[in-house]
Amino acid sequence: MFRHFMRGHSHEHSHRGWGRRHRHGHGEFGEGRGGRRARAFEQGDLRIVILKLIAEEPRHGYDIIKAIEETFGGNYSPSPGVVYPTLTLLEDQGFATVAPGEGSKKLYTITTEGRAFLDDNKATVDAIFKRMDEVSRRFRGGPAPEIIRAVENFHTALRLRLERGTLAQGEIAAIAEAIDAAAAKIERS
Repeated sequence: MFRHFMRGHSHEHSHRGWGRRHRHGHGEFGEGRGGRRARAFEQGDLRIVILKLIAEEPRHGYDIIKAIEETFGGNYSPSPGVVYPTLTLLEDQGFATVAPGEGSKKLYTITTEGRAFLDDNKATVDAIFKRMDEVSRRFRGGPAPEIIRAVENFHTALRLRLERGTLAQGEIAAIAEAIDAAAAKIERS
C-alpha cells in the first residue's frame, strides 16, 4: 500500500491524471495535450509574476521561488537559473531595485516604474494569476507534501527498527498497536 501511495507521487510517475511532476525548470508543468509538457508560464509571464510578488512585499530570490512553488502546491518550482536572471532584467528595466540583505542575499523591491507597469498591464496580470490559480487547483488533487513526508518518515523509521535485529513479541505487539492506532486516527480525521 505505501509503495503504491509513494510511487504515485514521484517526480517521474504519472498517476490518476496528475501528469508528470516537474519541480525545477523553465516553466514546464504537468502534461499537456498529446503527452507533451504543459507550460506553467507563457513567454514573459514569469517576469510579471515576480514583479507582482515583490510588489506585495520586498523579497529575496529564494522567497520568490518558494512563493511560486506554494502557489502550485509543490508541483512546480522555477529554477534559480530562471528566477535570478529575471530579477536582473527587472532591475535593468528600472522596475525593481536591489538592496543588500542578510549575508550574500539581495532584497528586491518594486520601484514606482514597476508599479506603473503593473497598473498599466492590470488585465494581463489578473489573467496570469487567474490561470495560475486554475492550474494550481487542477494539480492539487493529491496528498499534501506534509503527508508524503510523514509517510516517508514512517517507512524509514520502521525499516531502521527492523534492521536492528529480531523483535521480541512485546516489541512486535507495540509496533503493530502504534500502526493500528495511527490508521484508526487517520480514518476518523
